[in-house]
Amino acid sequence: MIKNTIQSKSEATAIPPTPIVLFFSNIIQFKLMKYINLLFFLFFSVFSFSQIQRVDPPNWWVGFKNNELQLMIKGEGISKYKPSVEYSGIEIKNFHKSNNSDNYLFLDLEIKENVNPGVFKITFLNQDKIEYNYELKRRVTKSSDFIGFDNSDVVYLITPDRFSNGDIKNDSFEDLKETNVNRGEDYSRHGGDLMGIYNNVKYIKEMGFSAIWTNPFVVNDMYKFSYHGYSITDHYKIDPRFGTLNEAKLLSKKLTENGIKLIMDQIVNHCGLYHWWMDDLPFIDWVNYQEEFEDRPVEIDDMRESELFNQDSIDKYFINTNHKKTTSVDMYASKYDKEVMNNGWFVSTMPDLNQKNIFMSKYLIQNSIWWIETLNLGGIRQDTYPYGDKFFMKKWAGEIMKEYPNFSIVGEEWNNNPLIINYWHKDSKNRDGYSSNLKFIMDFPLQEKIIEGINENENWNSGLIKLYEGLANDFYYTNPNELMIFIDNHDINRAYTTFGQDITKMKMAYGYILTLPRIPQILYGTEILMHNSKRPGSHGRIRKDFPGGWPGDKVNGFSNRGLNSKELEMKDFFKKLIRFRKNSKAIIHGETIHFAPFDNIYVMFRVHQSEKIMVILNKNKSPYKLSLERFSELGLLESKLTNVLNDKTLEFKNHILLNNKGFYLFTFK
Repeated sequence: MIKNTIQSKSEATAIPPTPIVLFFSNIIQFKLMKYINLLFFLFFSVFSFSQIQRVDPPNWWVGFKNNELQLMIKGEGISKYKPSVEYSGIEIKNFHKSNNSDNYLFLDLEIKENVNPGVFKITFLNQDKIEYNYELKRRVTKSSDFIGFDNSDVVYLITPDRFSNGDIKNDSFEDLKETNVNRGEDYSRHGGDLMGIYNNVKYIKEMGFSAIWTNPFVVNDMYKFSYHGYSITDHYKIDPRFGTLNEAKLLSKKLTENGIKLIMDQIVNHCGLYHWWMDDLPFIDWVNYQEEFEDRPVEIDDMRESELFNQDSIDKYFINTNHKKTTSVDMYASKYDKEVMNNGWFVSTMPDLNQKNIFMSKYLIQNSIWWIETLNLGGIRQDTYPYGDKFFMKKWAGEIMKEYPNFSIVGEEWNNNPLIINYWHKDSKNRDGYSSNLKFIMDFPLQEKIIEGINENENWNSGLIKLYEGLANDFYYTNPNELMIFIDNHDINRAYTTFGQDITKMKMAYGYILTLPRIPQILYGTEILMHNSKRPGSHGRIRKDFPGGWPGDKVNGFSNRGLNSKELEMKDFFKKLIRFRKNSKAIIHGETIHFAPFDNIYVMFRVHQSEKIMVILNKNKSPYKLSLERFSELGLLESKLTNVLNDKTLEFKNHILLNNKGFYLFTFK
């Protein structure tokens, strides 16, 4: 009663609002509701988007021959949602839930031929709605214009962490597992990066290298040894200690402008133990021996911190590969040996990817294509080639070459048997009918023979005969020009160490490989006689810093400051020989004719039409008159010949006087 009285009194004394007050009141209420709705929308958008942690590939392109795209959607509980797309030319053909986690969804998209590039929305419906914007880009380069490396190139192998530090601000990140940067420790990070390579493209070009192969530069978020790059923990991101994706693009662009191809090192066989998916594997068979890994009694981190465990005790919880690579070709190999070879982990910190899983297979193939497009690659070097499932490897290479018919892939098969090397070539007529789709292979057999032959004393079955007989194995190869020859790389003792710091042997070895019917590869720093003689076999020392790549370095291999006479001599040797090679049709396209070693001398000719070159490896310590009678079939008598290394011209008559032990290169006109 009192309440009613008060209300009545209030109503009785209330002043009715004027029209202007009502007008502004409505505006205020409208705007207030608008802001409330906006905040409500933003809140739930953020909440919705937070459920999608990543989409791989992060973008794609229109205009591929293959119009299928499979997206891996990662997000909390995303498998409970139904996806849809409303964009002209894009259709979801199917979607798949994973069998090991609710946090994955795999979408099979069909991209119609005439679809327009742009951003389209993927909607996920359950009790709520999630929307995700995905971009289809326009391709910058036609598939046929991706021109790969070949035997006209000389490849420069670079370990990014050890070449040059172009940005000291990115040396370490607190949110990554390995934060130590110490140039005094062989196996720590040293700070080299992509901008360090970018800053020295001019040097690479001046040396004559027409392609660079870099060790991997995607994320390796491991506790130890992350510098080398072979334990990938994110397939789609540049390791921030090497730089950014934009910096990688800038590097690729600068290389292209300077006529240098970029060869990317990729690994489809394994990943790093701390790959982002290892804590939440999408399928029960995403990695090989997954059950054994998931049933381990103690977390790896706990093992590392406990005094009760060491690497040997950690290893027993993993099934590692037996490294018996011949099982891939051995018609007598047991199923057991094949299984352990192909499915065993490379080491306990490198889970073996199950390429038989169709979603993993698609993921790896699309990842390679994404990098080719993103960085305008001139090639891929595929690590540990025979360790993967060989039928997947065939599909992987086949899909890439189908899309990019002029592209190049070289596979690492670390084997000294030419029969096994040739098995992996795409045109090999294998007894089991297998064809790999792989065009280029690394020539480990001849590499071994070159080192043995140059280091050994001459005898009927040792010394230069090893080079002669090693090259004779070319009869078996489908195309010797598609083999990549080298003396050392990031896994092998540096050449100057292997040859006992003997510059004459260095010139003989590199003069030979630069004139062979091969693709030559040179490890960074070889041109200035870098070595690891104090610590043979140490990978960290093999991959030592290039002098001058860091502020304060006393010696600078780029500018020649502080180099000694031998280092300058070797550098000049490489520049002259690579320059000559680039313009020699005889080396690139010519026929090869070699003569059996005699009197400690091995002679090889390369011939193309009117151009003829003569390669001599001479082990005689005293002056030697090389009789030319044996070489009459070349029709060289009374010709003028020029010494490529010193530009001196002399008459080709009865003999050539070889004053010193070493490498000689003559051209005839």
